[in-house]
Amino acid sequence: MPRSAESTKRAVNLSLNAKVLDTARELGMNLSATVDALLAEEVRRRYWERWNEDNREAIEHYNARIAREGLPLARWRSFMKGR
Repeated sequence: MPRSAESTKRAVNLSLNAKVLDTARELGMNLSATVDALLAEEVRRRYWERWNEDNREAIEHYNARIAREGLPLARWRSFMKGR
């Protein structure tokens, strides 16, 4: 998953709702930039959704261990003491 906003661009064909497209153009929106930003956001959301699902078991085991044993190095924490 590339992180750079300056990644190589590739031309694609899209079919969009005609009224929405016309309104976006009337508003002077940069369609490529808008679709690129929204697609990148959705890709990130789905990537992490899948990552969390793929790693659910490990996360559950880790959380159970922390609940059972506490945080590593917790005795040296100087913040949040007394809460």
